[in-house]
Amino acid sequence: MNRLAGRNAVVTGAASGIGWEIARLFHAEGADVTLIDFNAESVRKRAAELGERALAQPADVTDEDQLAAGIEAAVAAFGPVHIGVNSAGVGALAPIAELAASEWRRIVEVCLTGVFLSIKHEARHMSEGGSIVNIASLNARQPAEGFAAYCAAKAGVEMLTKVAAMELGARGVRVNALAPGLVDTPLSKAFTGSPLRREFVANIPLGRIGEPADVAAAALFLASAESSWVTGDTLVVDGGQHTKRYPELIKHFRRGERGRRR
Repeated sequence: MNRLAGRNAVVTGAASGIGWEIARLFHAEGADVTLIDFNAESVRKRAAELGERALAQPADVTDEDQLAAGIEAAVAAFGPVHIGVNSAGVGALAPIAELAASEWRRIVEVCLTGVFLSIKHEARHMSEGGSIVNIASLNARQPAEGFAAYCAAKAGVEMLTKVAAMELGARGVRVNALAPGLVDTPLSKAFTGSPLRREFVANIPLGRIGEPADVAAAALFLASAESSWVTGDTLVVDGGQHTKRYPELIKHFRRGERGRRR
């Protein structure tokens, strides 16, 4: 069953990880998909991999002009936007006392301001009955030491989702968020090696780290008519990780640095 047949979907951060898996699944479910990513070479390769009904738009989500042009290209190619998935994100590990202001701004710009700009321009071209899905994080709710900028930005995404749902509901546009736990992606590569991986898994009741496909399936639910009376909510997709303890990241990495120095 093609649950998104005839729908026009825009996906940011679509060249890798969760964004790519969502773009791939939505395309397989019948949607026309515009893939937006700052990595021009990678996003063009991904769109070519999908073939027909896929459009690559290299753009930095923090650059409003680039992003607006990418979404306008999606409209020119496929018509009004029905689905927007805002997945672009970055992160870095540093205690607050050591975190450079420039790094704080970089993370907040991509993870929060980028989502704001995406919603803004998707909504301008969105037809009644549309759906926006923002990728937040378990770290919107569960703090992680060394992740101040990321946690704060993702918490902002969750509240931004609620405000957008209030504002766009009268137009029949739904806005929801997903809060993944640790997922195997290029962004999380540094956190999926042993022994830190074992510590994460020990604190996930379902006993495994997530895959991009786990998040993509939840995104499909929120993008489709199956969730037609759901808006302003955040769906946690984390294998139960929120019920347990988050690993002590700074302690782990500093222990690793000491070991390398020896």
